Amino acid sequence: MAPIALTIAGSDSGGGAGIQADLKAMSALGVYGASVITAVTAQNTRAVTAVHGIPSDIVVAQIEAVLTDLEVGAIKIGMLATPEIILSVANGIAGFDGPVVLDPVMIAKSGDALLAQEAVHTLRDVLLPRATVLTPNLPEAACLLGAEPADSLEQMIKQGRELCTMGASAVLMKGGHGKGDICHDILVSDSGVIERFQAPRRQTRNTHGTGCTLSSSIAAGLAKDLSLTDAVAQAHDYLQGAISQADGLKIGQGHGPVHHFHQVWSA
Repeated sequence: MAPIALTIAGSDSGGGAGIQADLKAMSALGVYGASVITAVTAQNTRAVTAVHGIPSDIVVAQIEAVLTDLEVGAIKIGMLATPEIILSVANGIAGFDGPVVLDPVMIAKSGDALLAQEAVHTLRDVLLPRATVLTPNLPEAACLLGAEPADSLEQMIKQGRELCTMGASAVLMKGGHGKGDICHDILVSDSGVIERFQAPRRQTRNTHGTGCTLSSSIAAGLAKDLSLTDAVAQAHDYLQGAISQADGLKIGQGHGPVHHFHQVWSA
């Protein structure tokens, strides 16, 4: 049987982030992707012009439909939009005992908000303790902690450990918003073990959907029974390849998407 991963996230009509990016990444890594849509966004490479949250009962019905039929190996959770949707997702996955990758999506690449301010506490209190791994960028980690964004590797490690004390089994602190020629991602576990992943910082504006792609790629690895460290390493390498060929796609007039199928065809 093919490994199966489930993405619970919002839809991006531009195809570069959200559910669309998740399913592309899972497929590219040899995993069958199922989906639960939490919100529909009118979105392209330049802006998010409208957001429509899916009713909570429909979100739950989608989760139940998938989990009662498909043998899901891992779940990725992305855009949740409102406290009501967060609670619905938490209830819907309560009986799932596999790994959960939680990407605390708050702001689109265009700068538009994707999570209501009043939903931050609900996300932190209800879903963060359920996460096998939390994958925040530096502003998202700071928002969850009520702190300033980390500006050094030491602060990244410190904030990652603080998020672990809130219940997450592990935290991947993403350094895409950092400075310097090298981008550092740091995996901090609740046992204190640290793994570092680094790559040259690429000068490109085509990074729409990188967070979605990375988190869904980790879920794909976990669905294939990789260890968390190996799943993150595979996802990190895959994303770097997708970013390296992003400019060749020439999609849209703003922040274009990464090339999810760079291993299959060249842009």
